[in-house]
Amino acid sequence: MKTIIAACSQNLSGSRASVQTALRTLLAARWPSQRDIRSWLQLLSVLQWVLSFLLLGTVSLLILIYLVFTRFWPISALYLAWIIFDWDTPEKGGRRLPCLRRWPVWRHFRDYFPVKLVKTHDLSPSHNYIIGSHPHGILCVGAFCNFITGSTGFGEMFPGIRPFLTTLAGNFRLPIFREYLMSGGLCPVTRRAIGYLLSKNGTGNAVAIVIGGAAESLSCRPGVTTLVLKKRKGFVRMALQHGAYLVPSFSFGENDLFRQVVFEEGSWMRSIQQCFQKMMGFAPCVFYGRGLTSVHSWGFLPYARPITTVVGEPVMVPKIEDPSSETVDMYHEMYIRSLLKLFNENKTKYGLSETDELHIL
Repeated sequence: MKTIIAACSQNLSGSRASVQTALRTLLAARWPSQRDIRSWLQLLSVLQWVLSFLLLGTVSLLILIYLVFTRFWPISALYLAWIIFDWDTPEKGGRRLPCLRRWPVWRHFRDYFPVKLVKTHDLSPSHNYIIGSHPHGILCVGAFCNFITGSTGFGEMFPGIRPFLTTLAGNFRLPIFREYLMSGGLCPVTRRAIGYLLSKNGTGNAVAIVIGGAAESLSCRPGVTTLVLKKRKGFVRMALQHGAYLVPSFSFGENDLFRQVVFEEGSWMRSIQQCFQKMMGFAPCVFYGRGLTSVHSWGFLPYARPITTVVGEPVMVPKIEDPSSETVDMYHEMYIRSLLKLFNENKTKYGLSETDELHIL
């Protein structure tokens, strides 16, 4: 009996010692600091954004197709009926949700890079505007953060101005994704959609267009500032038809977020990319960024590089319902001169050298 009691006492003593040791180890361990928690939140906010743009539409479509063959088929049927009923909404300004634009996640998204908006001139609410957004980059991070989220203070800098951002019309044919896009203020980059915002939605509208589009994304890489703009004149014609002022903007640092394998002009890979772009509207870029667990690993998340979007001086445009080609060319040249001035006056402030030039193709 004494032997059993002694053994039990030894076991209890050992257990207490083990618990005490475990507690000391736990207390001695490094707890996450506020800085660590902020970094994790920033990384997660960027992750959800990238996954939303790359996967939300496709995954939602596959799920709805799958549900057709299950007892939950009414869900797919009802959503299809909704899309048919709601088909023209993206072309008529969409459905902006201020609560989504103010979502706290966007503050962490902004701080990950960080993204900053710089105002150089006032925009009067008594006019409408077409904002040219340059460069395209891979995923248009600067344009999205500044014109779709309220995290960089666009509303405070430009009171009375409602910003919109245009994107491929095909994105609004994808289930669920179309609702996500419209709620933030995105609209199709079509004449009908842009014309509605500039003529039937009152004044104080600023429609941001990433003018270089998919063609420009094929050439984007760190240290290169090349824009596809010389033959892109449709936005100028629309500005003249609706009397909307032209506003240049440039996101310094946009091209530094990813590394891209750039294929030379004339190569068979470049030809495949260009053919795909013409057929589908977007270009299949071969790019990579950082991984989820480490900045030294490869992945699809953008690198944390500062982005500064500078909004320039408006180019005043008269309203001409049927502008001539000469008039369009004249205002197109005025816009390019204003953009070059904006770039040259700010390049040394935001990471470029005095010798860096803006190449326009």
